[in-house]
Amino acid sequence: QVQLVESGGGLVQPGGSLRLSCAASGSFVRINTMGWYRQAPGKERELVATITLGHITTYADSVKGRFTIDRDNANDTVYLQLSSLKPDDTAVYYCNADVFVLGRTKYDEYWGQGTQVTVSS
Repeated sequence: QVQLVESGGGLVQPGGSLRLSCAASGSFVRINTMGWYRQAPGKERELVATITLGHITTYADSVKGRFTIDRDNANDTVYLQLSSLKPDDTAVYYCNADVFVLGRTKYDEYWGQGTQVTVSS
């Protein structure tokens, strides 16, 4: 089994910063692309940022220049630095990873349980 465990969410004032972490554990061969998604109340889940095994990154337009995604391949961990936070950034943030498990023939998609980020004064 593969588990993704997020941490680092919380309450922050507008303009503030947070750093989210997501660590993968379990039995697997390789993790390819990792990413962060978010879901605000009453809205669909949306892509925030992704990072490939080779550290190529993509960002949603709404977070470009404010959020930074990074990963530590040695420790199977992905990070999301959130800066210049706005109330519109309030959401549950989910970690996502494409994981190759021994015995499978393709990468499978895994999700974390989510961590709440609330931006409010």
